[in-house]
Amino acid sequence: MSTILRLEHLKKDYAVGKDSITALSDINLEIESGEIFGIIGASGAGKSTLVRCLNLLEKPTEGHVYFEDRDLAKLSTKELNVARQSISMIFQQFNLLMQRNVLKNVMFPMEIAKVPREERKKRAMELLELVGLSDKAKVYPAQLSGGQKQRVAIARALANNPKVLLCDEATSALDPTTTREVLELLKDINQKLGITIVIITHEMMVIESICNRVAIIADSRIAEIGPVREIFAKPSTQAGRKLVYPDGDRDVHFGNRRCIRIVFDGRSSFEPVIANMILDCKVPVNIIYANSKNINGTATGEMVIQLSEDEKDYEKVFAYLKARNLTVEEVRDYV
Repeated sequence: MSTILRLEHLKKDYAVGKDSITALSDINLEIESGEIFGIIGASGAGKSTLVRCLNLLEKPTEGHVYFEDRDLAKLSTKELNVARQSISMIFQQFNLLMQRNVLKNVMFPMEIAKVPREERKKRAMELLELVGLSDKAKVYPAQLSGGQKQRVAIARALANNPKVLLCDEATSALDPTTTREVLELLKDINQKLGITIVIITHEMMVIESICNRVAIIADSRIAEIGPVREIFAKPSTQAGRKLVYPDGDRDVHFGNRRCIRIVFDGRSSFEPVIANMILDCKVPVNIIYANSKNINGTATGEMVIQLSEDEKDYEKVFAYLKARNLTVEEVRDYV
């Protein structure tokens, strides 16, 4: 796997009167072609500035941004505009053109790129089919839900066949169910088209659900970087622990012998049930036994988990699993 984006000693300062504020300091980062890479941090950490530096919408004060080994700062204006067609963006507020219908919104980037009308119309309809909105081509943005608007924005971002898709808090304005649907769509696009996706977010659930690797940014610097599974399981920095354990590290006791048996009987194996449960309920679990298989995209088998001694934690997890139509039962003295 080759590196498609590389940052070297990146720094970004903003002038405030006679003073300056450092938004990014000594950022070094490599993003591999075809991966889904996450950048997470609290508000004000510098993550949105960082994503805008990736395509030089924000020009770094110091350092270099390389796209396919080309230093973007050394390109001419014309060359940079061409390069930017390969680095597309979607945003939290969708940024659709309200006076244009869905089809014309998706066609708009191709108009700028001087693509012939019939070709751009055909391409736009193919993209609407990809995002599941081919029946909304003549509808205007005001008539769409938030999730549908974001799907249109994704289709529009794909119009000029980009190699990289930057997502700046793209799900922050959506409800949890719609967020998961949009993330599944992005994952599908990554797999089908091979597009590198960079996710900027403040939500661990988003990172855990879709990303291969993640960089945690805090105080304008990258605190730690690595595979999501490793960072999520054992964050090595204070910034990482604060994101993974927002309520603080817990002294958890698994002294009771009450366990929950979960039966997987056909739901999608791509739905991270246990991970979502831990993130949504903010409850630690101890996996006692697991015997599950992925058969043609569906999960079958069972798992036994042990909860802490906190009765509220137990009730919260049990209710969460039941609400998702899983077969669950309490088992005692399993451990």
